[in-house]
Amino acid sequence: MIIGVLIEITNKSVDKFFDYKVPVNLISKINIGKRVKVPFASRILVGFILEIKKNSSFDNLKEIIDVIDDEVILNAELLSLGKYLHDKTLASLISCYQVMLPKGYKASIKNKINIKYKKVYYLNDYDSCKLNSRQKEILNLFKDKEKLTEDDLEDISKARLNTLVKNNILRVEFEEVYRFAYDNVEKKIRKLTADQERCVNNILNTDKTVSLLHGITGSGKTEVYMELIARYLAKGLKSIVLVPEISLTPQLIKRFEERFGKKLALLHSALSEGEKYDEYRRIVKGEVDIVIGARSAVFAPISNLGLIIIDECHSDSYKQDNNPRYNAKDVAIKRAEDNNAKVVLGSATPMLEEYARGLKKVYNLVHLDKRVNGKKMPNIAIVDMNKEINKAKGHFSLPLINEINRVLENKEQVILLLNRRGYSSFVTCSNCGEAIKCPNCDITLTYHKSSNILRCHYCGYAINYVVTCPKCHEDSLKDLGVGTEKIEEELNNLFPFSKVIRMDVDTTNKKGSHKKIIDSFSKGEADILLGTQMVAKGLDFPNVTLVGVINADTSLLLPDFRSSEKTFALLNQVAGRAGRGEKEGKVVFQTYNADNYAIYYAKENDYISFYKEEMKVRKLMKYPPYYYLVSLNIYSKDKNLALIESKKCERVCFKYLDKTIILGPSPSSIFKIQNIYHYQIILKYQYQDNIYKILEKLVNYYATINKVNLEVDFNPIYL
Repeated sequence: MIIGVLIEITNKSVDKFFDYKVPVNLISKINIGKRVKVPFASRILVGFILEIKKNSSFDNLKEIIDVIDDEVILNAELLSLGKYLHDKTLASLISCYQVMLPKGYKASIKNKINIKYKKVYYLNDYDSCKLNSRQKEILNLFKDKEKLTEDDLEDISKARLNTLVKNNILRVEFEEVYRFAYDNVEKKIRKLTADQERCVNNILNTDKTVSLLHGITGSGKTEVYMELIARYLAKGLKSIVLVPEISLTPQLIKRFEERFGKKLALLHSALSEGEKYDEYRRIVKGEVDIVIGARSAVFAPISNLGLIIIDECHSDSYKQDNNPRYNAKDVAIKRAEDNNAKVVLGSATPMLEEYARGLKKVYNLVHLDKRVNGKKMPNIAIVDMNKEINKAKGHFSLPLINEINRVLENKEQVILLLNRRGYSSFVTCSNCGEAIKCPNCDITLTYHKSSNILRCHYCGYAINYVVTCPKCHEDSLKDLGVGTEKIEEELNNLFPFSKVIRMDVDTTNKKGSHKKIIDSFSKGEADILLGTQMVAKGLDFPNVTLVGVINADTSLLLPDFRSSEKTFALLNQVAGRAGRGEKEGKVVFQTYNADNYAIYYAKENDYISFYKEEMKVRKLMKYPPYYYLVSLNIYSKDKNLALIESKKCERVCFKYLDKTIILGPSPSSIFKIQNIYHYQIILKYQYQDNIYKILEKLVNYYATINKVNLEVDFNPIYL
């Protein structure tokens, strides 16, 4: 028997099957989709079996060393999905398969995660006359119980238990135990509103694969999702639910457990590798009805798939920013088409491309226009910081300070958004103007006061902060800009009797920290929740009556064609955190661009008007949804070589892509990252039949070049 193996090396130059012989003693274990250990050159590697055949065109084949798996890792659907990703992203086939799997299932000689077992004791038949009183006490614990675990018997000495086992009175077995523990919650089923019921029926009855649920914040989209899942479960069909932020999962999981119990599996980066491995095993074994997770959960090998829900579908996080550069929404639609299932995209601020497809009836467009139980949308005020700057205290205008004081006096809570972590954005010299940059990346270092460190948020380079300028040697370094640490310090000075919790990447890097912060704030243990964009989406705190945005312009100033859309979405989402309980909400946007249409329409909670205004700009500038985009990233440690090769790519594009607008090459927005220089070419097209063919040839060519690399990103989120 000969098998074709795809090995764990992601280099495109070895992105092919290698033939191996199978020893007779391993033939019975061979199946397509299993992992095998193989000799490769002078190394031992792991790969996936993707072919089984009788003969090979190569002589002197090596034998495989071992078959790793008892069960198939890549089932027929995942094998098909991997090929789809390979064709759509032009990434190596092995990287497309690896991205689908948790660490314990990847093809890698380094990855080994063991199944966790617990010791379980069973009672055999015995003669009670031969037992002493202490042994009888132990056996009485088994009364009306089939088995007891070692935890149940933790007060009993191991020696006594071993004696009972040795005398065949107790029998020991080992059962698999899962590392992740779900909470015990009381079951709740909430009655749908008439609007929610209308949406559910509309989505169930449409003949479209994709439904776009455009529901304002607080309209009860989650209840619609759960009712849809319940209806599919009644038909024996299972569901996947994707969320953009790990911070959303604690509250969401609680809601889902209240409705569906513990037949859930979680897949996201906050779990340990062991927990992910166990959750994945539960899915493979068919023990769960619903998978909830971040982007990669779209690949969960759940059987009888009927529904995929993508919450906050406008989020950037559904697009992977390294190879393979897939979009989870595209994968969800592909899986739905292959399984005769449905996809529901939900958002208060859907991406323009998605809303346009809804209007053109490519997607089934459904609206939820009212908050649950007739609750009012929060009142939103814009504070023009150009007029307030001289009266402001630090980064807080007097109107925002007054509103925070009012809310604190009423024993209510505040959420504050600043979309930048750290203490300050950068450090510069007031004497010579030198900005302290990362030596490896073309970007300034961010100051973190709590650790007194300057850190690069791209490569992790860090140095201690000193006031002496490295260029002019004067003690004149100053921290400028603003980060969440600095705002936290200002809050403690302005409101000394309030309790502030900060929620950003720095405070949520430990396991369980998201849940801890959310639970603490939910219980009223803090008055103010300050955070980056992770506080803007999906969180529900009934006692929050004020939301403040420190600088509504942050994302507006990015050199990105989506900057207005991202600003509108972020402001609309964070404003929706206010007034979700019985009390009315208030929102304050602090801005230096009070007349910008993205900020104005966010204040008015008017997505439709924003959509119309932004679509005019997109049409004029030839951006999505009117044009498709492709980004080519040419990079090398040699700056001149990167430029030379990027110009070669440009010439190929001009020669063969006759219906495409070609921009560049130009230095990427961050030119140097980890001492590697990046050039970019942007392609815009409406109809270009041969674009995948030409770009695939370019990718394959650069796979053979050692000193320069080419990466292709179709429909990029960032430029």
